[in-house]
Amino acid sequence: MDGTQLEGTCTEQFDGLRQALEANLRSGEELGLSLVVNVDGNDVVDVWGGHRDAGRTAPWTRDTIVNVWSCSKPVINLAVLMLVDRGLLDVHAPVSQYWPEFAAAGKEAVEVRHVLGHTSGVSGWDMPFTVEEMCDWQPATRRLAGQAPWWEPGTASGYHAGNQGHLIGEIVRRITGTPLKEFVATEIAGPLGADFQIGAQEADWPRVTDVVPPPPLPIDVEALDKDGPAYKTLMGPAYSADAANTPAWRRADMGGCNGHGNAASVARILSAVALGGEVDGTRLLAAETLELVFEEQADGIDLVLGLPLRWGMGFGLPQPEAVPSIPREDGICFWGGWGGSMIVMDLGRRMTVSYVMNKMAPGIIGSARSNEYITAIYAAVG
Repeated sequence: MDGTQLEGTCTEQFDGLRQALEANLRSGEELGLSLVVNVDGNDVVDVWGGHRDAGRTAPWTRDTIVNVWSCSKPVINLAVLMLVDRGLLDVHAPVSQYWPEFAAAGKEAVEVRHVLGHTSGVSGWDMPFTVEEMCDWQPATRRLAGQAPWWEPGTASGYHAGNQGHLIGEIVRRITGTPLKEFVATEIAGPLGADFQIGAQEADWPRVTDVVPPPPLPIDVEALDKDGPAYKTLMGPAYSADAANTPAWRRADMGGCNGHGNAASVARILSAVALGGEVDGTRLLAAETLELVFEEQADGIDLVLGLPLRWGMGFGLPQPEAVPSIPREDGICFWGGWGGSMIVMDLGRRMTVSYVMNKMAPGIIGSARSNEYITAIYAAVG
């Protein structure tokens, strides 16, 4: 195998998708990737190919995993819905009901749903703040609890790029006594047999593919208002994609940005959403709880990313101006990771689409590549 042909399975219905994937591997647009399409509980596409390294010496294999960036966020927000389902959490309650210290500095009215919908006003850390500090749970969450919101909570979204995992994780920890990465391991990945973890255990590092950083973001950070949420989020902390390849990043519990898995494991977990809360007899949620996903929390220009975004609770809702390949239909939710990884859950079609890669593409939400693949998938399923 020269790395330009896919391994795995792909039904004839998705031949156009396979051709697009292989063309991008041949051209070098893709280095290594995996992609899954699950329909009604069956993987009609489960493919992988390319290489784990920029020198193209190590093939991407079935068990290769990668930092999936913000495709981690739907997993940790699924954890919140599970606590709702168990009667342990109310999304309309103040965060401080579960995390009393969070009421400081004018945040007593911030509700859990504001954190889920990126409208809490706490989208990053007050500067100065470093990646090293972000990787250290207790100081990082203590800083978030003590700072004031950067805009009026609940009035607009401002993408909680690096810190949503800390906010969600501390809520989960206060309720359950369990760190977020442990909750994901024992309550989600374990029961589903999904090869996904927050961070990556050192024993798994040999099969982790490093990410290849993308071109600079299409945002002139220095031109932004230094007192505005965009600048403060993107600079608090400022980090390059290379951070994901370090031991400190892999050891950290940062569920908003350092989940490690592949397309199969991300799809396995989040097919619970598309399939009404249950996967192969393992029920994570009642179907009624999933209705929270689609309760719109924000619809407008995001204060951090500067893009038109729609948010439900913990999941993005279709907005063709931001991600043109996802139809604006009821019952679809999604989110993407920096560089192009993507997870789409379509309840009407009972379909889950998961794509991860190691060569990061330009852009913020999705990429030209992910849009090409999703367009081909929807053309195939109608």
